[in-house]
Amino acid sequence: MKFDIELVGKIGSMALIDKNSNILDYTLIARLSSELKPGYIWVTSGAAETGRLDYIKRNGKELKGSIEDVKTDYAAQGQSILMSTYRQYVDSKYSLRQILVEHQHFNDDEKREHLKATLLRCKEQNAIPIINYNDAVSTEESRRFEIQSLKNKNKKVVECVDNDETATQIACLVKAKTLLILTSADGIYKDSSNPNTLINEISGSTINEVLENITECENYCNGASRAGANGAKAKLEYVKEAVKVGTQVIIASAKYSIKDILSGKAKATRIGVR
Repeated sequence: MKFDIELVGKIGSMALIDKNSNILDYTLIARLSSELKPGYIWVTSGAAETGRLDYIKRNGKELKGSIEDVKTDYAAQGQSILMSTYRQYVDSKYSLRQILVEHQHFNDDEKREHLKATLLRCKEQNAIPIINYNDAVSTEESRRFEIQSLKNKNKKVVECVDNDETATQIACLVKAKTLLILTSADGIYKDSSNPNTLINEISGSTINEVLENITECENYCNGASRAGANGAKAKLEYVKEAVKVGTQVIIASAKYSIKDILSGKAKATRIGVR
């Protein structure tokens, strides 16, 4: 099978934060950024949380107001910090391009093709795209209305409720060989309280068998790492779309290097046809 992009990677908000200091984990970002290269597409969460922490640092308190307004303001503040941090640590010989997406970019054929072409050009132009959902301009109310309108037309709808779904849709769009989901855990567990129950592989001899085994593993998943997150069960549901197009999926901890994860040296849950 021919793949157009080597890797689509995604890192979650909580994996980016140094919990002891309540700031971005600059060591982690520096390490991961040093491994990014053309042919990789990086989906990063963390804009809103980064903006929140930066606002508190500068003002000594949190913002007050509606949840939507506060999220918008934090995300707008955090985006610039995230991008400048990645730019600081990505190899200087590569260009870096920020691409903010919304659900409409996946649900409209013309916008999908435009986004796909933009991402594929990056590989040819020595550039690395950094993608995030555009929380600063997309409200929950307007998104729900637009999504429902699409569903009423009996269309298959991409909602992009979080960046796990966004990364999966990007992987499908560009025909990625590997989709790497980085979290604060080593992968998917049968019992999240017992690290010895890590599921190393979810596989099958056919795509349908893999999908059935993913559904079975979803029964082990409960809870999420933070308020507003959808947890491991949602991750497994989202990545089914990537599995369907032949992409290998790996769910692993951000504490490991990309190289070690891809080579099989690091712990992870690996999903795909045998």
